[in-house]
Amino acid sequence: MKTESPIATAPDKSGRMAGVVERNIKALLERKKQEDERRSTQNRIADGITRFVGSMTFVYIHIVFFGVWILWNTGVLGLEPFDPSLVVLAMEASVEAIFLSTFVLISQNRMSAQADKRAELDLQVSLLTEHEVTSLIKMVRAIAQKMDIRESDNPEIDELEKNVAPEKVMDTMEEHQEEIEKS
Repeated sequence: MKTESPIATAPDKSGRMAGVVERNIKALLERKKQEDERRSTQNRIADGITRFVGSMTFVYIHIVFFGVWILWNTGVLGLEPFDPSLVVLAMEASVEAIFLSTFVLISQNRMSAQADKRAELDLQVSLLTEHEVTSLIKMVRAIAQKMDIRESDNPEIDELEKNVAPEKVMDTMEEHQEEIEKS
């Protein structure tokens, strides 16, 4: 009798994902929704402006606005110029750029903080997984030794049975990074 793993990620015959995968997706989406609802008014405004500024609608509005301004003030439309040197247009564009870049930076800072939280979660899950796999290796090796299976004496398993100390990994990574930067 063949049974399917409850943590399989491949869709079943009906095309649905395993229950645990769907539950995790729903939990992550719910968490994102809660975080979005907890945003401050300032962050909501900055995100809304950033979203609009990053749209083609914003580009089209600017093409029309700047196009009309330039055509008007160069005399192409036959109207009395109000900014013949286009200095006011340049100043307006500069001020707009300052504000828009500030809104984008506010949104990026918030998104960076979210990415840091996700990276921390990924690290915690990875460390937990590493610990669990190490424990499984120890158990399987003990079973293999009890059953007198030759592969249980593989010296690589000795290395795999050791728990990884995250701080040691970080120290080693920093040492190697410093060596690379010196050379």
